[in-house]
Amino acid sequence: MADIGDEVKNKQVIFRDYVNGFPKESDFIITTATIPLKLPQGSNGVLLKTLYLSCDPFMRMLMDSQPSSFSYSPASLLFGYGVAKVFESAHSDFNKGDLVWGMLKWEEYSVVEDPEKFIKIHHTDVPLSYYTGILGMPGITAYFGFHDICSPKKGEYVFVSAASGAVGQLVGQLGKLMGCYVVGSARSREKIELLKNKFGFDDVFNYKEEPDLNAALKRCFPEGIDIYFENVGGKTLDAVLLNMRPHGRIAVCGMISQYNLDQSEGVHNLMLLVRQRIRMEGFRAPDYFHLNAKFLEAMLPYIREGKISYVEDTVHGLESGPTALIGLFSGRNIGKQVVAISTE
Repeated sequence: MADIGDEVKNKQVIFRDYVNGFPKESDFIITTATIPLKLPQGSNGVLLKTLYLSCDPFMRMLMDSQPSSFSYSPASLLFGYGVAKVFESAHSDFNKGDLVWGMLKWEEYSVVEDPEKFIKIHHTDVPLSYYTGILGMPGITAYFGFHDICSPKKGEYVFVSAASGAVGQLVGQLGKLMGCYVVGSARSREKIELLKNKFGFDDVFNYKEEPDLNAALKRCFPEGIDIYFENVGGKTLDAVLLNMRPHGRIAVCGMISQYNLDQSEGVHNLMLLVRQRIRMEGFRAPDYFHLNAKFLEAMLPYIREGKISYVEDTVHGLESGPTALIGLFSGRNIGKQVVAISTE
């Protein structure tokens, strides 16, 4: 193990240039720089050692050729959510050895001058990788999107698209804990079995094998849908709108089917929002980061008591990250996609 003051190699993932269509491995560069394991003179920040990085669908939107104010810049470091350990600190609120999660650069070591944006990890009786998923951004998305936006009631009918993913698998289990009837969609037999046998969904269908999504939803929900947790968009959303019950709720956290299209698909059944008095609301996990303590108070007992299961798909080494990230958009991962960098 390197000591403070040593200069070490620092593997990094560089975003090559803006992306059109599906991202490819050639859109990323694996490189190695050097970094002194000591904070710069006058720093008030922290030096972090990366432990785990999260692959999340929203990262594709940051690669667009029409960038926003929050996007990747060509020839710059990739970034996303992850878990890190404080290697050295000059900040009064952080000590060497503290564990944190938040937005990290895709490199093995990072100097961060504004560590206040990170959330400290105090509960280590669960795997640290969980803070990329069930106890991190996806968990907060699932918990508050379902409870705060969808306001579920016992006995209601819930549909979850992309149900085996980092968010979907949690929403389905939260629905079952509330006494709801829960159906999910996924794209492979392995994922269908996972949803039924491990996560306890009442019914599941493979959307790749359904020629008519409207008919599939009518089969699964003969009385209609009260709550739809939207992860996909496009044709799936159009079909769901045809099956929503009066005063239904739709929580929109993402639309992964649209991220790699040059032109987003149109949604044709939006008038049903009016006819059925449906509430559809988009949101982002950071809207709820200030409620992290409340979230942990609810979620940790579920994990410790075995009331919620969680599946991770882990690759090892920063050099494996781009392939894992790209795999999200072809459904290659089973569960939450994690890149393990270091166990120290």
